Amino acid sequence: MNILVVDDEQLLIKGIRFNLEGEGYTVQAAYDGQTAVDLARQEHFDLIILDWMMPGMSGSEACMKIREFSDVPIIMLTARSEDADKLMGFACGADDYVTKPFNILELKARIRALLRRSGSAHQQRRSRHIIKAGDLALDTERRVAVRDGQIIDLTAKEYDLIELLMKNPGRVYSRDSLMNQVWGYSYAGDYRTVDVHIRRLREKLEKTPAEPAYIMTKWGVGYYFAGENQPTI
Repeated sequence: MNILVVDDEQLLIKGIRFNLEGEGYTVQAAYDGQTAVDLARQEHFDLIILDWMMPGMSGSEACMKIREFSDVPIIMLTARSEDADKLMGFACGADDYVTKPFNILELKARIRALLRRSGSAHQQRRSRHIIKAGDLALDTERRVAVRDGQIIDLTAKEYDLIELLMKNPGRVYSRDSLMNQVWGYSYAGDYRTVDVHIRRLREKLEKTPAEPAYIMTKWGVGYYFAGENQPTI
């Protein structure tokens, strides 16, 4: 786990680094808010410990800027314990709040708890973006199809078509319905366009295109995706 500690008190950072590295964490340091923002843009951190009061860019400003491009967990350190300050810290995007002076055991416990929560949330978000059936998977966030661990090159419309079918396994779509939902009502093409895209999808995604296991034809009606899908990580 890579942790960024940001504080203008070098001795404080030294103490935190010593204790966290003893727990097996990798620790990097920054002594002002702007450097913290720059590092957060350039590198991956699993968690940031950010002091509230620093010269130049304050911790609250740095937190807001980091939140513009990252959801990395952030613990704010502050010498002030008023509820209004805590609320302001959360409003800036902080996930937790530790008041100085603090017990290093408390800080380590907060870090462990926050990393557990953020890891679980990441997996939940990730699982919602993945649709899987057999050896096929779609990453709906990246709009990527994968078969047997290999990324399959699909056009935008091919992807839209297979995503619609995989999200609704067993549902039969007529060519007219697919034209409307994938190409749009204003599309002036002919229904053979659907057949062509289905054929290309079978060639790319089916192990034996002539005997498809996933993209099926309901003769005289349309097409459907066979098999149950399940979200996975």
